[in-house]
Amino acid sequence: MSAPAPTTINIGLCGFGTVGQGVWKHLSANRAELESRLGVKLNLARAAVRDLGKARAVKVPASKLTADPLAIANDPAIHVVCELMGGTTLARQVTLAALRRGKIVVSANKALICEYGAEIFATAREHGGHFFFEASVAGGIPIIKALREGLVANRFPRIYGILNGTCNYILTQMEDRDAPYASVLADAKRLGYAEADEALDVDGWDTAHKASVLAWLAHGVWVKTDQMIVEGISRITPADFKNASTLGFGIKLLAVITRDFTKNELCVRVHPTLLPEGNVIANVSGVFNAISVTGDVVGTTLYSGRGAGQDATASAVISDIADAVALIKHGKGAHFIGEGVPAPRQEKRLAPPEHIRSRYYVRLTVKDQPGVLARVASVMAKHHVSIASVIQNPAETPGAASLVLTTHQSNEKAMRTTLKQLGALASVLDEPVLLRIGDFND
Repeated sequence: MSAPAPTTINIGLCGFGTVGQGVWKHLSANRAELESRLGVKLNLARAAVRDLGKARAVKVPASKLTADPLAIANDPAIHVVCELMGGTTLARQVTLAALRRGKIVVSANKALICEYGAEIFATAREHGGHFFFEASVAGGIPIIKALREGLVANRFPRIYGILNGTCNYILTQMEDRDAPYASVLADAKRLGYAEADEALDVDGWDTAHKASVLAWLAHGVWVKTDQMIVEGISRITPADFKNASTLGFGIKLLAVITRDFTKNELCVRVHPTLLPEGNVIANVSGVFNAISVTGDVVGTTLYSGRGAGQDATASAVISDIADAVALIKHGKGAHFIGEGVPAPRQEKRLAPPEHIRSRYYVRLTVKDQPGVLARVASVMAKHHVSIASVIQNPAETPGAASLVLTTHQSNEKAMRTTLKQLGALASVLDEPVLLRIGDFND
């Protein structure tokens, strides 16, 4: 006969930065209502911090603070361990230690899941632990619950969306203010929307980590970032927004996860994308995230909300804590679906570049002289890339012009080869800029 469920659930927080303090603050403020809903007492037992002497906005009794997160992971009295440290080294040690003791771990760490997800879930299964990670993708948007619970009847030919609020803020400001990337990035840092080292966000890696988590949930495959197309936003200019608007598009940094069920091929990519101005996600601005999920049963559903920040992420963490309490109390629940290994599915492979098809936007800075367009067109025709439209504008450099071409449907292999040869032309003065056109028809 199994032991009765505890009447008090002890919660330990490993990491007490912005998110950790948000979780402590909101759990404390809403404790009575949560306890009434869940039918147990919630005890914020301990929090691990880097600096015991640091002043914090959220006050915690000194007796509840420790500098050793592994002490929380290994404490037999702690039922739920919230890993909110970030990084992939100590965070991995803490997560595995807690799971080996059969605990429930709640995490907001998408980089950890992307890199070590297979190991984490295998450890949870072996030792009877559980791993919840709603806060790892899209902040306050409950996209993980949607995929593993509400949409469990579906297969997913396409999931795409904005998964990084920093990039969406920068792109929105560039478009609205007709301002260059560097200027807007500096403003974003000053306002706290971008980190001092912005590379993880603006080069697309944060979005790629989140895309990896979504691909696993939807298709049962761990796709590493080096198996994806990952491109950032740093080469986009105000002129690109003007050109896109002329063509009837906006520009967003998207994660795109597609599966061809006929070939059984999966593709995960992150890149700036031209979206038709009538597309709902094209009109999501500022620090907000938005995700479109197409299922073969339900059709297309849309999710939008704050994708980052203390409150949005804390909301998702507390949601997982509530699921953890339900699991401890009842031993099962819908929240458990998809937590471990997805159901066995037909073997699938990653789509080769020649099978990844799109229309494309190409911007070239070229010498302003006769015959340039003909030479560019000749290179494109050689690789069977068909030009759909041409826009020519003056460039900032004297004697140069900006040549913008859109293509009909082509593929990544053909475009890579085409861009390499275009960049080698004597009349092309700078590395070509390539954007994909998102014909998602939502």
